Amino acid sequence: MPGETTDPVSRFLEGYVPPAGVPDELLQPDGEVRPVWAGFIKRLASMPPEKLAARMAHGDQYLRDAGVHFRRYGADDATRRDWPLSHIPLLISEDDWQEIAAALTERADLLERIVADLYGENRLVSEGHLPAALIAQNPEWLRPLVGVKPRSGHFLHFVAFDIGRGPEGRWWVLGDRTQAPSGAGFALENRMATTRIYSDIFAGANVTRLAAFFRAFRDTLMDMRAPGESRVGILTPGPMNETYFEHAYIARYLGFALLEGEDLVVQDGRLMVRTINGLGPISVLWRRLDAAWADPLELEEGSRIGTAGLLRTVRDGNATMVNALGAGILEMRALQAFMPRLSQLLDGKALRMPNIATWWCGQKSERDHVRANTGQMTLSSAHATGLAYETGNIDPPEADLDAWITRMGPAIVGQEQVRLSTAPAFVEGTLRPRPMSLRVFLARTRDGWRVMPGGFARIGSSPDSNVLAMQQGGRVADVWVIGRQTEPAETNLPRPDGTFARTPPGALPSRAADNLYWLGRYVERSEHLVRMLRAHHARLAETDTPESPLLALTRQHLEVFGCRVDHPVPEALVQTIGAADGSAGHVSDRFSVDGTLALRDLHHTVRAFAERVETGDDAARAMSVLLRKLSGFSGLVHDNMYRFTGWRFLSIGRALERAANITSCLATFAAPDAPAAGLDLAIEVGDSVMTHHRRYTVATNRETVLDLLALDELNPRSVLCQLGDIEGHLDHLPGSGQHRQMTPLSRALLKARTDLALQTPGILDTDILRRLSAEISDMSDQLTLAYLS
Repeated sequence: MPGETTDPVSRFLEGYVPPAGVPDELLQPDGEVRPVWAGFIKRLASMPPEKLAARMAHGDQYLRDAGVHFRRYGADDATRRDWPLSHIPLLISEDDWQEIAAALTERADLLERIVADLYGENRLVSEGHLPAALIAQNPEWLRPLVGVKPRSGHFLHFVAFDIGRGPEGRWWVLGDRTQAPSGAGFALENRMATTRIYSDIFAGANVTRLAAFFRAFRDTLMDMRAPGESRVGILTPGPMNETYFEHAYIARYLGFALLEGEDLVVQDGRLMVRTINGLGPISVLWRRLDAAWADPLELEEGSRIGTAGLLRTVRDGNATMVNALGAGILEMRALQAFMPRLSQLLDGKALRMPNIATWWCGQKSERDHVRANTGQMTLSSAHATGLAYETGNIDPPEADLDAWITRMGPAIVGQEQVRLSTAPAFVEGTLRPRPMSLRVFLARTRDGWRVMPGGFARIGSSPDSNVLAMQQGGRVADVWVIGRQTEPAETNLPRPDGTFARTPPGALPSRAADNLYWLGRYVERSEHLVRMLRAHHARLAETDTPESPLLALTRQHLEVFGCRVDHPVPEALVQTIGAADGSAGHVSDRFSVDGTLALRDLHHTVRAFAERVETGDDAARAMSVLLRKLSGFSGLVHDNMYRFTGWRFLSIGRALERAANITSCLATFAAPDAPAAGLDLAIEVGDSVMTHHRRYTVATNRETVLDLLALDELNPRSVLCQLGDIEGHLDHLPGSGQHRQMTPLSRALLKARTDLALQTPGILDTDILRRLSAEISDMSDQLTLAYLS
């Protein structure tokens, strides 16, 4: 038809109309596609919509399978949310990126000089270049560190900058991130997802790879260690932090220990890690923890996530913090008002990339100082009661400025409000422009600052708003820096320039061992409860007498674990599976992604069942579903988990819990005065029905049940088998063979195992079983005392 658009690209971009006067990353001012985007858009335009949608769904599925998430904080909880990927990457040419990198490298050096002065000579304040109140009243100004020079010689090692394009198409710095910049790990996962969506396009697009950036920074941190066996760790606030997934991901990716404050202790002025081998030195911490919470002795006294005495190790030069404690002072918005003058003062030149127009309005008494440093201004009538106002060449009435300063308080910041440039995003199946900002990461390496070739872009949810935060519905996109030639394949593995050497596993932190141990216990306890609940509800569905002696006994046994069977899926079961999920969350850097997802799916399923399952057959069927999911998780752990020390603690936890549960079950259901049907129930809960049929030619009786579930070492469900497994694991734990002396734990285990092995089904009575149960409980206490506390 006349006038119909036949060009696939034109059809693909129908409806893509950037706001008037706002630059766009995809289209030039004349409406033509920018050269760096041309090949990519042409390929997208040639794809059928359903194929493109399937590709995007594939990327989303990868992120779900990888467990990528963040936490969105609400009024009552912190909900784990799927990672909000915007499926169209942001494309930037190599030439443009070099300009960005050069400008931000200069800014990083300027920030280093500023923070070094603030904690050193303090000339910037004493000579009047910065207001004293600007620094002294900021909570990130850490007085205990004044005069302390970092052991590495630098305050800043890893920084990020949020940048955006203003109305004239120029890049502006929107914010400096020097406290504990987040997002580098998420940038890696964004890249993994987009390469799956556009695998064929990515391969030929000359996209600069990210691995070399991380390898260089990892090597630099390793170089910063103190001599000897000292380690590098990543200090995290813990699993409830909104970006904890990233902390664990980066720790796995770089091979560093993921540590929480309770993992660390200061001894003789040195920073040490609590491990199952004892205390081990650590001299470099890449902190993802705000400085104020790092040391409850000298900073925030209410902190439960810091380490007492940490500042002492820094002052003594025994620990390097990345970034230095106190570097967060550089993030204050008001400092941007002084950056142009500070650049001229310290570097002798203007900022290569200016920050968005910002004014420090200080205190009423500083009116003249404000005018001298920021120029004349006029209040905007549209924002007379807010922080935004316009620059101008009219000196406002003195009373107006005084009133505005008085109203806004003693420490206020004005910042120009601008419309950010837009970038393409898919919205309900069509391409639409959305506001965009870019976070760029810089790492200090052996050769100076190195800029990550990409980072990630924040994409707004609304075309008319600069609100880009994920907490408020924003999305994130990968960033492709398009080079002139094909990039060589990069990995984070060491280069093969020397002889092969297998890296020995590091000492396991006590907290990690504790969480793995309790993960094993909680999973095994969940399985026991599920089997017992299934047996109870199956029998309840088959009887007209719900108050029968056997059902009364199962209720009594379950109540010992806090399970009330008046609810088909008791809250105690939900909580136990939740506790297992929580323990796994604390060691996600040491745990397979498949195992984590299997456990998370189990937790989701049991919560869903708790809301809809009914008593009787419905509950029995639900328990069978949970049992299969538990078995799937256990299979993943058994088949895939590396046999390092952590696996042994998990296995010991499972074995101790199984031994305790079977012992308790036998003491209850194989007691002389228990209902006869209790023996069959014990065999069923012990998952040994088929084995019993094969092993014994007689009908089920007390002797056969006790022999199979307590004394048969070949039965993986028996108590004696579990005690033997624990003994095997203990032989591989630190200190087990020292001077060939037995530890209190090994003595307790040997006594319990020997006493049980000497029993026969005829003399193994309830009293012996209850005494054995107490001895198993004592073993747990001994293990905790020896390794986990």
